[in-house]
Order: sequence, then structure tokens, then C-alpha cells
Amino acid sequence: MANIRDIAKLSGYSVATVSRVLNDHPYVSEEKRTKILKIMHELDYIPNAKARELSRGRSKHIAVMIPYADHPYSDKIVSGILKAAFNDGYKVTLLPTNYDPTVEKHYLNELAAKAWDGMIITSKKVSFEVIMSYLKYAPIVCCEDTGNFPISCVSIKREESYIDLFTKLKKQGYQNIGLTVGRTEKVSASTALVLQTYSTIIGCLDESLIVRNCRSYEDGIQAGSHFATLSDLDVIVTNGDDVAAGILQTISQDQIMVIGEENLLSSRLLHFSTIDHHIDQCGEAAFHLLLEEKISTKTIPYTFIDRN
Repeated sequence: MANIRDIAKLSGYSVATVSRVLNDHPYVSEEKRTKILKIMHELDYIPNAKARELSRGRSKHIAVMIPYADHPYSDKIVSGILKAAFNDGYKVTLLPTNYDPTVEKHYLNELAAKAWDGMIITSKKVSFEVIMSYLKYAPIVCCEDTGNFPISCVSIKREESYIDLFTKLKKQGYQNIGLTVGRTEKVSASTALVLQTYSTIIGCLDESLIVRNCRSYEDGIQAGSHFATLSDLDVIVTNGDDVAAGILQTISQDQIMVIGEENLLSSRLLHFSTIDHHIDQCGEAAFHLLLEEKISTKTIPYTFIDRN
């Protein structure tokens, strides 16, 4: 296989000149460029991508840390990132972690070793203190509020959406409200937030009204079986549209109002209300923040879609 020295020898130009042509350097005469490109074509020469990236100091290649590869949240936020990255000519590598801090640290170490130009962390187990220690190697953007930590972030108005929803339900006279949540409140800020908001606005939350570890349609079916045993239940607020769709395989909306989250296809097909946090927009915004040279934050508004 031909290499850059072979091309230099056949063209009569230096290795440095051939390198400039490979890297689209502007200060090369058209005559030299044409001759070198003709020889490359004749030899079927394919430039070493890694070498070109090293010479440019960047690869236009970013990493996206996601908790699960088969979760609607990941699908939607990654869709936004991919759309923005494609438009700017960037490659994207997805890094599923299953919320394993050891795996997350491994990927951060790869970032430090210049495997990618930057990283978007959609959700994580490691602390912001740990993430901060890697900012000296490459830019990082988190898809959650980083508070007082100087880390670029895109956040959604999750607390505001829950306050508005529970306030609305209370004004409409609903009191017996069931909940589904994913991770425990000890490790998930969003779970802690919805439980706290419920307690503040509706009142003390009976543990029998909560179904935990709900992430999928199948989990929703099991949750629906539990809720079907409860009397006088008015509303079920879920942590995802697919969970809500599973519940509706057991419970009829004529009996209990079911509210989803994220406005997925399932909520449109089954016609139930949902909170759209626009996490695809969150993904797009995170990509653009990654390219900025300063610490920046952005908040994405939410929309309550009432289909009742």
C-alpha cells in the first residue's frame, strides 16, 4: 500500500508539500495540487484519518454518554444531538453506561486521552466534582442543571412542569394520584423532585401509590396491574409515555386519567396527556454549547399537552 513518502517521491515534491495537499492547506499552487492528487488517485491512496486528525489538532468526533441504549429518553435526546452534529459535519460515538460509575470514569479517561474532541453527558452517576476534573482535557456539556459547578449545561424545567401539573390536578379536585418513577430518589434528582413536589402540593404520599423502577412499556403493564387493585384512584402520573402506554393495557382512561411524559408516538396513538420537556431540543442545544469556548448554560421550556 502506498504511503505519503511514495507520493512525494513520484511527484517530485517534498513530504511537507504532499501533507499540505492532504490537509487542504491553502498555500499550495494549483499545479502542485493537481499533480499530487492525480498520483494519489492512480495509486488508490487513502489518507490515514488518525494522522490527519492529529495534524489538525481535532477530529470533529464527539462522544455522548447515555445511561441506556434502549430507552425512549436516550433515543430522543440522541436524535437532537445527531441532527445538530450531522449539520456541522461531526461524528458521534454513543457510550452506554447502565449508570455504572466505573464505566463512566473509564469513558472520561478516554476523553482525557484525546479519543474525542468533547463529550455530552446526558445522565450520569459520577459527581460533578469528578466531571470538573476532566474539563482541562476537553469540553464537557451535561444535560442537567449543574448548579454552582462551572460546567456547561442544558437543563429542562422539570420542577416547574411538576409544580404546574400537580397544582392543576389539585384545582380540578383530584386527590388520589398514583406515581411511577424510575431510579430511587437517593440517586435520581428527577425522582426526588417529583416526590417532593407531590408532597408539597397534594400532601403526604402513601407508598402504595408509588410504583418504582418503571422504565419501559413492560414495566408499565406491571404497574397497571398494581394500580388496578387500588380503589378511588383518580389519576396516574407517569415518568414516561411508554410506561403510561403499558398501564393503559390494564386500566381504561374512562376509569382513571393517565398522564405521560415526553410526547412520544405512544401518547399520540393512545391519545393521553403528556408533558413534553423537548429533550430533542435539549440534545441540539448541548451540541452547540460543546463548540463554545466558554462555560454556558441554557434552559429548555416545557409544554403540557392536554388530550383529555
